[in-house]
This record gives sequence, C-alpha cells and structure tokens, in this order.
Amino acid sequence: MGNILAIVGRPNVGKSTLFNRLTETRDAIIHSEAGVTRDRHYGKCSWNGKEFSVIDTGGYIIGSEDCFEEEIRKQVKLAVEEADVILFLVDVKEGLTSSDEDVADMLRRSDKKVLLAANKVDSALRANDHVEFYSLGLGDIYTISAVNGSGTGELLDEVVKNFNTEESFEDEYAGIPKIAVIGRPNVGKSSLINAIIGQPRNIVHNAAGTTRDALSTRYNLFGFDFLIVDTAGIRKKNKEMEDVEFYSVMRSIRSIETADVCVLMIDASEGLQAQDLNLFSLVQRNNKGVVIVVNKWDLIDKDGKTHLEFEQKIKSKIAPFDDVPIIFTSVINKQRIYKVLETAREVYASRSRQITTSELNERLLPIVKEQNPPPAYKGKYVKIKYITQLKTPYPQFVFYCNLPQYVKEPYKRFVENRLREMYNFKGVPITIYFRAK
Repeated sequence: MGNILAIVGRPNVGKSTLFNRLTETRDAIIHSEAGVTRDRHYGKCSWNGKEFSVIDTGGYIIGSEDCFEEEIRKQVKLAVEEADVILFLVDVKEGLTSSDEDVADMLRRSDKKVLLAANKVDSALRANDHVEFYSLGLGDIYTISAVNGSGTGELLDEVVKNFNTEESFEDEYAGIPKIAVIGRPNVGKSSLINAIIGQPRNIVHNAAGTTRDALSTRYNLFGFDFLIVDTAGIRKKNKEMEDVEFYSVMRSIRSIETADVCVLMIDASEGLQAQDLNLFSLVQRNNKGVVIVVNKWDLIDKDGKTHLEFEQKIKSKIAPFDDVPIIFTSVINKQRIYKVLETAREVYASRSRQITTSELNERLLPIVKEQNPPPAYKGKYVKIKYITQLKTPYPQFVFYCNLPQYVKEPYKRFVENRLREMYNFKGVPITIYFRAK
C-alpha cells in the first residue's frame, strides 16, 4: 500500500473530525471526551485526482491516567512508521502544550515528511493564534477548521504533492469477502484478529469496551483473501449507556449489515447468553453467513464429550436455524484460529452458490411434487409446478404453485431441510417463497 497520510496529535485536537471530513464519512466516532479513538482507523480520500489512505490515530500522551495510554502510543507509532506523510494536528484554542512538544519530539525522530496544521481556526479572530506553534521548529503551519472545512484545500494541495500519481484505490476491495467479527464485550474479538494477521493491529485489554470503532484489515496470506472487521462489543442496552458506547454499537450493527459473513464469538466460560442470541438473530435477519466461535476453550474442564454437549446446547438455543458451524478455539494459545478463516470461506462460498433452475426441478421438484407434497388444507391440494433460485447475494428460492396461501411454516421448514441435505448451505440463512403460478 502506498500514498498514506497519518493524522497524529495529542488527545482532543480534532483528529477524528478531520478524518471524517477528508474521507467524507462518519466512520470515526467524534466526542468531546478525550481518548475516544484508540486503534488505528483507516479510510480513503481523493484530492485533485490523487487517491490516498488516511489513518486516524488515538491521542498521543505521556503520563495520563488512561489505562490505554501505552497501547495508544504504540498504535500511533505504528501509523507513523506506515505512513508516507504525517499530519501533526494542534489546537489553537488551547495553545501550545507540553503534550504537543512530546508529539513533535517523537515525529522529529521519525524521518518522515511532517506537515503541521493548527486546527479550530473557526473565525478571523483566531487567524493569528497559531504563531506560538512555530517554536516547535516544524516549518510552515496550515491553519484549518476541521468542523467547517476552511483551510483544508490548501493543506491537501501540499499533502498530495508528496504522493505517487500512479497510485489508485479504485475497486481495491471489489469482490473481496467481508468478514465481521462480532460478540459481547471482552470475548476475544481483537485478540483473534491480531493472532490471525500476526501483528498488534487492534488494542487488546481486559477492560470491556476497549474497541470502539469498527476497524477493517485486509488479510491476504496462505490462500486467504478477506477484509476482516473488528467491532465493538455489543452488550444489552441500558439507561446508563454512554454516547461513545452508543455510537460504537451502531457502527458494529452497521458492520453486520454490510458484511458477507459474521463470526459470532462467545465466551466458553459463560456459554451462549441472551445477548448472543440477539446478535445471532440480527445476523439471520440480515441474511448473512454465520460462524459461531466458542473462545477461551482452554479454561473449560473437558472430557471426550464436553464439546459435543456444548455444541448441542448451542444448537438447541438457536433452533430452528441450527445448521451452523461451531468452532472451539483458544485465541491465547492460537488453537484452531485458522480453522475460523477456512470455515468463513466455506460459508461465503455457500452463501454465493447459485443452483441452476434445471437442476432444482430435476432433483427437488419430484420430492415436493410427488413424494412429499404440501398437506391438504380445507380440502384444497397444493400443487408445486416449478422451482427457481433468485439472482441475489444470498440464497432465495421461489416455488410456484396453485395455492401458495395454504403453504404453512412447517412445510417451508421441511423444504429448507431438504435443500440443506442436497446442497451445502451450512451457516447460511435460506429464504423460501411460495408464489402463484
């Protein structure tokens, strides 16, 4: 990947606001509370015909009471190493601080192109408030307002001068399966992704709610090619839910809605909870593929039948859609973590499967027409005449018959089960329609 701009600075100077403006999204959570952004957050920007990546980072600070301080600094340094150009953002409202000097000191050692931008110049009254930042010795200062966009054009003109004109991100992720790792807080979602990609992409901490933004990572190794999305833990809604958590949950839900396959992680020591069932139902309603991962399996006392009993308990709770792969992992011991990827790929292939109309009518029609037709209702007999699969991203089948209103839910489940027996739709919701012919 080339053409990368990293936005760095101390906490609460407007980095996420600027990130959202440059990427023309609302992907980064914005809040007056300092320290909201923790992990590296990637987006795309286009200016004057040049496209480049933008990295939003957490606030770089030394000596705070934030338990994530050290991990955030590590993420900032990784972003600086990865970037081609560094945008150092400062705040003219609060003026020069010792934390700004700490960031400047770190950037001087990076040997990267650094642009200094003074943010929150929202009116002419603050037009000259940036002069004190010249003492940082980083050259010219660009005065901007991330909120209203003033000054960002001149800044971007300078940014793109440092980028390769040949670089383009058009359709970079087109056709790549998108896998969202979801679950309640602190079940090991970030740890799983870090273990798979082999680097500390996402901050891991034993405090619930560590991940806040939905973070995407391209994984293209060992025959796999996925876009893996780490999401914030979704717990049961309550009156005390903070704004930051609310927005984190909304981004997690949006990740489910835009994913192809969802990896639902649960804690083996707690089992399948009500909130896990809510998430499973949300995945099913959105017609996404699903893989259930039982993490922290190393903490369970086991015998030869433990995993079978555990699996049966899960299936009894998620019924009737219980044709779902269940994998028992220990992320900390890296047990079966690549099995998760293999299974997710299989589920994606099953979700994308298209069965020809001729094959459906040759194999399935005799079963539903002659061997096991719908039961009679009020003396009326349903006769199925024709079957076809719709051209949609997930499996939907239409059965044309004379009296579709008399086909009840139990028979639809019977038809779905026959489809699952004949074709591999494990982990994939199936939609069945009966229509008048």
